[in-house]
Amino acid sequence: MAAMINGKERRVGLALSGGGFRAAAFHLGMLRKLHEFGLLQGIDLLTCVSGGSIAGATLVANWSSGVDAALGELDKYLRTKSIAVGSVIGGILDPFESRLDKLAESYDRDLYGGKTLADLKNGPRIYLNATNLATGNMFFFVAGGGTGAKCEMGEHELGVVDAQGFAISRAVAASSAFPPVFGPLRLDTDVYPPAEQVGYVTLTDGGIYDNLGVNPGLLIDRNKLDYLITSDGGKPFSNSSDPTESGAVVLKAALDIMMEQIRGLQFDRIQHRHAAGKGPKPLWFSIDSMVGQDTPGDATFASSIGTNLKRLSNDEMTVLQRHGGALVEARLKAYAPELLRS
Repeated sequence: MAAMINGKERRVGLALSGGGFRAAAFHLGMLRKLHEFGLLQGIDLLTCVSGGSIAGATLVANWSSGVDAALGELDKYLRTKSIAVGSVIGGILDPFESRLDKLAESYDRDLYGGKTLADLKNGPRIYLNATNLATGNMFFFVAGGGTGAKCEMGEHELGVVDAQGFAISRAVAASSAFPPVFGPLRLDTDVYPPAEQVGYVTLTDGGIYDNLGVNPGLLIDRNKLDYLITSDGGKPFSNSSDPTESGAVVLKAALDIMMEQIRGLQFDRIQHRHAAGKGPKPLWFSIDSMVGQDTPGDATFASSIGTNLKRLSNDEMTVLQRHGGALVEARLKAYAPELLRS
């Protein structure tokens, strides 16, 4: 799939960050705006993390039903479902299944209906990214891109294998298994043979490795893109008027600071890759940005919503979608107006 710009094919990718249901709704607004501009149907690649994986996988799983219907499914889900508490309690009480299993079951019941990665073939190429705790690497599930495209899972160090029969719900669960609420997804050698190099692998939230999800969009040998639009609905570090004095709480604050550093470095990375001629033209926006917001206060309100897996109110859905749509429109007009003229 590609967009036509001045008579030439140009490949556009989307990176959908983590950030729970908040991020998914923020991305939904961005996706609807791209559809309004006639750009979404020509998207070549989606690379997703955590809440972004919920949004991206729902879009691609329902691609054949039409974009409007697919986005409508995501909208309805985010307004009506809360899964975190039920999954946690279910996993604790059930001696035969983990909290992660319960999470995957809830996704399968409410969103994916037993579909596997092979069922994503009619949509654009999509990466659902997790973190491999055995190697410290990004672990991806990739599918879509047409009937002849491969469905694979793996990582650069241990290797990649066929994954046609792997359930979408389990891939999304691995990508969104934020610790410590959800334990990791274990893959033994019968499912992922390269795991024999380390015994077995466990996969946790992709945001641990890269909460923006940009890495696959920079792999020019696998995914040669001309543009990479990064929608960041995560949790940027914010100034505190009451910083902790507790030694126990310092650890959480330290992790938040480390995540903010990684986030900043990733933005620098995609910019420098493009400047060196080794990456796509980057466009990005974060949920706390006031530059381009539609209504005063949207950035502040959107950023204040929790990054959990609880259903969103009508007001929250309205502001998150409006804000995501407004920011992508502002960045396109400022930095890639040629895409709007395609």
